Amino acid sequence: MLLLTLGTAAGGGVPQWNCACPGCTGARAHPDRRRSHDSLAVLGQDPSSWFLVNAGPDITDHLEAHPRLRPGAGEERTPVIRVLLTDAELDHTLGLLRLREARHVEIYATAPVRRALRERLALDTVLTPYTTLTWRNLPPPGQSPAVIAGIEVCAVPLSTKRPRYAADAPEDDSWVTAARLHDPGRGGTALYAPALAGWTAEFGKEAAAADCVFIDGTFWDDQEPRRLGISTRTATAMGHLPIDGPAGTAEHLAPLSARCLYTHLNNTNPLVDPLAPHHGVLAGRGLEVAQDGMVIEL
Repeated sequence: MLLLTLGTAAGGGVPQWNCACPGCTGARAHPDRRRSHDSLAVLGQDPSSWFLVNAGPDITDHLEAHPRLRPGAGEERTPVIRVLLTDAELDHTLGLLRLREARHVEIYATAPVRRALRERLALDTVLTPYTTLTWRNLPPPGQSPAVIAGIEVCAVPLSTKRPRYAADAPEDDSWVTAARLHDPGRGGTALYAPALAGWTAEFGKEAAAADCVFIDGTFWDDQEPRRLGISTRTATAMGHLPIDGPAGTAEHLAPLSARCLYTHLNNTNPLVDPLAPHHGVLAGRGLEVAQDGMVIEL
């Protein structure tokens, strides 16, 4: 199984178009610091068969940037696009609209995410005049997994956080999930969790069993949103467990044997500056920050 990190930024990317914070200013001055919206491409044993985990507004740029994801020789178009969604947030789903040129789009998602996209965003109405749209269930652990490109996938429930456009929808702990990806041929397992509101026992069990963990790196510390004036809420209250601190994810990840990488970095996170000392803190604990365009083989 090959994992391509297509993007590693939180909503708005780095730089964010309407922001002049140090992270955005630095990315404008140093283009190598730019980050696009977080997304992952997963390739199975057949290199021509792959799928996406989340589809942000940059998704077609991501596809064009990686030769493995372009149409093959003799193909006029990519026949099928398969997308697994970890939640219904706009930053993870707006790219579905940009995939309308595909002949067929298959979307794997949990029940509340499917309802939000079909009823609140009316994706069936918008996309079916352009392409064939197929919705598939993303089961939780313990049930028979979905199989995409030869990879077994399931959704680890994380939180009841709903997107703002569906704030009045019924609560369900599968509104936000982590994607568990298992290669039955080679035995490798990855866990992709770009939005982690709290460290649950189930998530800890899945992380301990994985070979590679991509995890929410939105904020460095819990007070970051308040301190920088972007919100009156803490990071945790916004649905993102911070990296640092006694309850931060670094404390949980450091003892694991898995390769652990932070993704979904907000533009305010000091980690968007490669010279920030915070990178040394993570390196000392055996933890990494994912970069756009990384390739990981399991």
